[in-house]
Amino acid sequence: MSGRLLIGVPSKGRLQQYVLDYFADAGMPVRQEAGGRGYRATLQGLADIDVMLLPAADIAASLLSGDIHMGVTGEDLLRESGPSLEESVSLIKPLGFGFANVVVAVPQGWVDVSNMADLDDVCAAFSRRHKRRLRIATKFVTLTRKFFSDHGIWDYRIVESLGATEGAPAAGTAEAIVDITTTGATLAANGLKTLEDGTILKSQAQLAASKIAAWDSGALSAAKTLLARLAARERAKAAFVLRARLDRNPDAVLADLQKECAVRVLSRPASGNTDGEFSLLCPRGNLMEAIGMLRRRSGGGSVTAQSVDYVFETEDPLVADFEAQFG
Repeated sequence: MSGRLLIGVPSKGRLQQYVLDYFADAGMPVRQEAGGRGYRATLQGLADIDVMLLPAADIAASLLSGDIHMGVTGEDLLRESGPSLEESVSLIKPLGFGFANVVVAVPQGWVDVSNMADLDDVCAAFSRRHKRRLRIATKFVTLTRKFFSDHGIWDYRIVESLGATEGAPAAGTAEAIVDITTTGATLAANGLKTLEDGTILKSQAQLAASKIAAWDSGALSAAKTLLARLAARERAKAAFVLRARLDRNPDAVLADLQKECAVRVLSRPASGNTDGEFSLLCPRGNLMEAIGMLRRRSGGGSVTAQSVDYVFETEDPLVADFEAQFG
């Protein structure tokens, strides 16, 4: 739709709940249309954004085809859907949830097989002995082919998995698998182990943008507003805002705070104003160290620390990176 940003959000499952919680935490809850049963929604407070509720795999496909401007889905699905992902999709921001690894796993009984080089030897021996190639069951055909090629492994064939991939070796439909795992418990329960160097991808949910979607000025403006809001919320959650008077050598104190505590200046008193306060952004883990330095070197007076909902920057790195790519 002209002038509006179209963003894809997962329509079901655990990933959907993570995404809904993420936007709600940033003050932009997703509101579904048609009494919660529709596939369209909005982000509260951002009138120029339309939300489409789609399966996670369809979000990846829609980004690659340019049918949506932005979307949240797993990096594993994006890289599996697009062999040359960077040509059509930009990974704007990792979101810190939806973690899972795409791994190569073999039967635990293969005691002499611990890495990809060992698997290469097994593939070659299997081909000589059985006059056919060792079978790898997977839903991740693109990722598997590239990873095996990078390791110089050719004596295998892929069996596309339609069900529970981890059960393929026990069922006799494959000798090894490539699958997604979070803890490894399901693999172990099926008598499988991950190869030491067999992690193909460490995936998590990504906020991604399509490079081939129809970006007009309205969509670009809405995207920058969205990114600024998300970045401001993340920045606020990771830090405290400190307020203090610095009557003695403020520039030296600030330089030391930056060096030792990663404290940044948000605002300072107007030139010539000796009674004004400095406003500082301090990482949460460095709070007491920063306060101790301020109290020792500020010449007296109180130091206050507060949590805030958002910290907006005049020059936001996330927005600047997006502008550099999309204009």
